[in-house]
Amino acid sequence: MATKDIVYVALFAALMAVLGVFPPLMIPALGIPITAQSMGPMLMGGILGARRGGLSMLLFLTLVAVGLPLLSGGRGGLAPFVGPWSGFIYGWVAASLVIGWLTERCWNRLSFPLAFGIAVLGGIGVVYLVGVPWYSAMSGMGLREAFVGSALAFIPGDLIKAGVAAAVIVTVRRAYPLIAPRAASRPV
Repeated sequence: MATKDIVYVALFAALMAVLGVFPPLMIPALGIPITAQSMGPMLMGGILGARRGGLSMLLFLTLVAVGLPLLSGGRGGLAPFVGPWSGFIYGWVAASLVIGWLTERCWNRLSFPLAFGIAVLGGIGVVYLVGVPWYSAMSGMGLREAFVGSALAFIPGDLIKAGVAAAVIVTVRRAYPLIAPRAASRPV
């Protein structure tokens, strides 16, 4: 890995920590915080690509696991990795990888609508695909109940975050692209 790649990975792990500084909005009936950090995987994958975005998320989660209070609300340590909501945190890793992979493949034609679709697919779809079954298993609820109880109320806010992320991704692509366009495959 080049030095600049290491700097980007560390920088975006720091950005993820900064997103955790914004106070969470609690939904009292659910006891679930709405945080800005769920936008982090969208930005990591969409700006850095799959490899660097995934490594950035892994670095961030490693820092949380060793006890740094970097999650929204000042949480850190191993406890956030074993509760009913932990699946959503694991989903962040998968989301940053999927968003990065898709962004790399669509780089030459990336527009706001395409970046928004990628952010929605990875940042909402993949995160919920990991988080909801985890929540279901840990809480003893059925999948439908778990989706309604742990995800449905967050979709409007997540769509707004995907829109903000897409705007940032497209702006960075134009101003200071960090992802190299994929070379066309040569026939074998």
